[in-house]
Amino acid sequence: MTDLAALWASVPQLSNIHASADGKWAFWCLAGPDETENLWCAPVDGSAPPRRLTGGRDHFHIRDVAPDGSRLLLAQSLNANEHDHLLILDRETSTLTQLTPIQDTHYVYGGAFSADQTAVFFLADYDFATGQVTQGAWLWKQDLVTGTRTCLARADSPPHFYVGPLLSPDGTQLLWHRSDRAPGGYQLWLVPVGGGAAEKVLDLGERNNALAVWLDADRIGFACDHEGRDKLGVLTLSTGAVDWVAEEPQLFPHAVLTGTGQEFLCIHHAESQTRAALVRGQDIRPLENRSGRRSLLPHAALPDGGWLAEAYDADAPHDLVAVAADGSCRVIWRADPEPAHRHVAPRDFRWTAPDGRAMQGWLYRPDGPCKGLIGYVHGGPTWHSEDWVNPKIQFWVSQGYAVLDPNYRGSTGFGYAHREAVKEDGWGGREQADIRAGLEAALAAGIPGPVAVAGNSYGGFSSWFAITRHADLVTAAIPMCGMYRLDIDYHETEMPHGRAYSEEMMGGTPEEFPEKYANASPGRFIDRIRGHVMIVHGLADSNVGPENTHTAVRELTAAGIPHEVMLFADEGHGVFRRRNVEAYLRASAVFLDRAFHDGMRPA
Repeated sequence: MTDLAALWASVPQLSNIHASADGKWAFWCLAGPDETENLWCAPVDGSAPPRRLTGGRDHFHIRDVAPDGSRLLLAQSLNANEHDHLLILDRETSTLTQLTPIQDTHYVYGGAFSADQTAVFFLADYDFATGQVTQGAWLWKQDLVTGTRTCLARADSPPHFYVGPLLSPDGTQLLWHRSDRAPGGYQLWLVPVGGGAAEKVLDLGERNNALAVWLDADRIGFACDHEGRDKLGVLTLSTGAVDWVAEEPQLFPHAVLTGTGQEFLCIHHAESQTRAALVRGQDIRPLENRSGRRSLLPHAALPDGGWLAEAYDADAPHDLVAVAADGSCRVIWRADPEPAHRHVAPRDFRWTAPDGRAMQGWLYRPDGPCKGLIGYVHGGPTWHSEDWVNPKIQFWVSQGYAVLDPNYRGSTGFGYAHREAVKEDGWGGREQADIRAGLEAALAAGIPGPVAVAGNSYGGFSSWFAITRHADLVTAAIPMCGMYRLDIDYHETEMPHGRAYSEEMMGGTPEEFPEKYANASPGRFIDRIRGHVMIVHGLADSNVGPENTHTAVRELTAAGIPHEVMLFADEGHGVFRRRNVEAYLRASAVFLDRAFHDGMRPA
């Protein structure tokens, strides 16, 4: 008999896709086949098969690639605690050289090789000279020969949480995203690589976000929110002029990808689907998708005018493809067929929130009789779910459950107003009514109950919310790394950018808005629980601190409320090691079967 938990825990998942600037090498990280996420490479021309380059006990992530693909700058952290250290990998020998200390005190953001490959640049909220954590992020240069670290610039504010310093094409300046004025707002700064005064070059407003890349040595392309809309713009440094290229509703820009000629790509959203458009001046045209999959997401430019891209849908593991300038696609990596993987494609599902806002999500149905409905809530909330492979969802569908994956207010993809609407109430507001309305709409469409809610991070918070505040509807919840009490979450997170995100969403700190934080905290309402709870947390989680779960366990135990707990000492913000994913899936199936069989506890 096929072990479906082991099977779905090992499904290959692509991430961190990069190409060398000479267009000869493709690099990516792959989770699933091994215990941890490892680095792979292949020649873009297909002249040799893909090759695994690493085999670590912890996950690897790519920060930068040398122009000829000979070396890579990698990041790794202990048990995925996100306190990264940097390493250099030699492609030919697979030799790893550690650059920064293994640690659990501070955060290292990004990483980029210098133009002559003799140094790397990165951000860290740490003073390497004194060994002290700093108030904000400092920009560092590390000499690869001597190991000497030089601070080029300092800020008292956190940087963008996933964008590090970006080296200009001429190798003379670094582009730095800084949040100096208000949580959630980002301004663009330039810093000379040899040292000197930092210069602010773009400030659209204290709360306006901008996500930018170099187009050439004089132009920066960026996606932003401005004047209540998402926009695409180009900043010319020599003149200071901003040319607005497109905005919603014509285009819903998400990011910019540098090209190798006059064109660049705008990665944009068509509701909960990601698309790419070629931009030349004011001319915009869709990038043709001839991959045979429903979505095509470019990750890096190739010198011939093509792109290294991810081709995907929920039907099979995602493919890595080279897209030629004429639009034709050639597969660089594809997972081996696995007949026991019976992928189920989702249905585009629509409903209306109680306040009239239109909602969308993805509804998966099992092939045979349906045992009940699971709401799987994505994290963020500034993110969205697509028609793509989610091993947890596919496993539950294989167990006979229908799954609704909702894109509630706060999700990306549907424009500025939909994304920002979550801030009107703060967390625990109408976005939770959106999720409930989606579950009720699925039930009305013929999906049988009972109902469970699961998810990681914000999905974990939503699971807690559902079992406490929607206790009349929800029979079971599986919160993973979820916020149990928002005041605890704010103070126990180790991430300065995490606290800033809470302030952005809630309008301030718990001390400034104690009632708002309390009313949104599921832990204040555990007396309403009538269903069943399985709590999951990685003990190395530096994002949503495990104290959320420790407090929940103490309070549920004191209140006599039955619950189950899965703690993983070697996991951080989520469960990602293959053996742990397998254990989680297997435990979730047993928990859901028992919870749905037993039903609600008496009020």
